[in-house]
Amino acid sequence: MKLFRFGEPGNEKPGVLHNEQMLDVSAFGEDFTEDFFANDGLNRLDQWLNDHISDCPQLSESSRLASPIHKPSKIVCIGLNYKDHAAESKMDLPKEPIIFFKATSSIVGPNDDLIIPKNSTKTDWEVELGVVIGKKASYVSEAEAMDYVAGYVLHNDYSEREFQLERSGQWVKGKSCDSFAPLGPYVVTKDEVADVHNLRLWLTVNGQTKQDGNTSNLIFKVPYLVSYLSQFMSLMPGDIISTGTPAGVGLGFNPPEFIKAGDVIELGIEGLGSSKQHAKAYQ
Repeated sequence: MKLFRFGEPGNEKPGVLHNEQMLDVSAFGEDFTEDFFANDGLNRLDQWLNDHISDCPQLSESSRLASPIHKPSKIVCIGLNYKDHAAESKMDLPKEPIIFFKATSSIVGPNDDLIIPKNSTKTDWEVELGVVIGKKASYVSEAEAMDYVAGYVLHNDYSEREFQLERSGQWVKGKSCDSFAPLGPYVVTKDEVADVHNLRLWLTVNGQTKQDGNTSNLIFKVPYLVSYLSQFMSLMPGDIISTGTPAGVGLGFNPPEFIKAGDVIELGIEGLGSSKQHAKAYQ
């Protein structure tokens, strides 16, 4: 299944993409929340659709899309997880995953505007594969880790490099500005992804390709990341693990390139859809 959410901010509803048609499934009675994933929501929704799909209203393609997950408890991000990105960042390959958090207040819909933060001069882009957790994971082995994965989502891990790297403290300051986590368009369930470690991911700025990579180049693969993180924290249903970005971020260019008001950023992952953000200055 491909799950999405639609509607104006504060009034979003759940939907499903079926045979390329966007269907309103709000009659199912549940949003795509932690409780939905924790209580076998994917299977229950699938069964409900068998009986009610013909009754689901079809949506216009112009409908605003929201984050396909409503209020996940956390976004856990993995830094320097592609060899080529570590090289362009002039950093050694990590011996263990580099972990940081991204505030959930930064989540927006896939095509919502990017708001360049106040006093920012180094806002950057990062196309990433997000892994959506399907049930509580604590001290999970690598062999069983995929049993805890519900699906996958496209994420643009926007970063303000000065806030992140040039000011004291942790990376989270440069990662958590409002609008810095557009998610979606869909959560694509894992049964629809033949090989999560062979997906093309790409990003353009004003039509020019900046990133063009493949998840085959992940240093730490999805099962390892789920298992590894679960040794330090409980991963809750609906949580997102953002698995890192390939080469081509603005910081890696010579000279560096950063986002300006008026820029248009488009990105996508094979099988997971694409998104587009228009950059606007903070007001």
